[in-house]
Amino acid sequence: MNTRDPLFRVVKRDSSSPAQQVLAYVAAVVIALVIGALLLMSLGVEPITFYQRMLTMGIPGNKFPGRIVENFIKLFVPLLITSLALALAFGLGLFIFFVYQKTFSGVMYSSSFGVTLVALTMITTLVILAVTSNVVLSLGMVGALSIVRFRTAIKEPLDIAFLFWSIAVGIVLAAGMIPLAVFGSVVIGLVLLVFVNRKSHLNPYIVVLSCDGHDSEQAAKAFLEQQVQRCTVKSKTAQKGCVELNLEIRMKDGNTDFINALAQMDGVSSAVLVSYNGDYMG
Repeated sequence: MNTRDPLFRVVKRDSSSPAQQVLAYVAAVVIALVIGALLLMSLGVEPITFYQRMLTMGIPGNKFPGRIVENFIKLFVPLLITSLALALAFGLGLFIFFVYQKTFSGVMYSSSFGVTLVALTMITTLVILAVTSNVVLSLGMVGALSIVRFRTAIKEPLDIAFLFWSIAVGIVLAAGMIPLAVFGSVVIGLVLLVFVNRKSHLNPYIVVLSCDGHDSEQAAKAFLEQQVQRCTVKSKTAQKGCVELNLEIRMKDGNTDFINALAQMDGVSSAVLVSYNGDYMG
């Protein structure tokens, strides 16, 4: 039985020189271009025009292949700037989230609010980038955002500062003022960490004191003024056989044993220490 020789035979040759390998690659590219040209001609497309548009990345008005670098810059540099701005917004948003975690002093911590700070920073950056590139789009964005109504109640006053901080960072980053955004965020974060996380004994407290008369009232006040850094009468209620005092105090340290000693004094029926946020309704 006769065997026929194959039309094409692929043989791996380890002894080929680098020059021969380069010539083989060039020949393969030329053959591919010729085959592609034949296919384009069969479809009614002019091969030279088609290859020229490939080299100029399909942008109208570009007639020379030498402008391919310019076209590359026009297409991909804006994407690079946008990616850099969003990455910085994400990083600064995480920093704002970190400061929020360290300075939170409310009753119930909400992790979703912290994630909202990160998302708000990135969203603001994206919106401002779009607005700065098109005046018509900016006017439409203003009209669209003007009809938005936020009905979520902000329970902590400090949360409003974090919301405005996130929005401001997004705007500054999108405006290209990266050093201002980074330096400003660091300064704001340090200020919040220092002033919000101060020692708890420096916060005001309210002492509710019940006495049976004038003498026990004066003795209790004198004892209390010796034990605390500051003592101010906020209100006083006097009834027959009973005097009730509300006093704002600032403690010297975190020790609250003086309340126990105050409750054991003669003429004092009760002594209560209450945390105080600075707002008094009386």
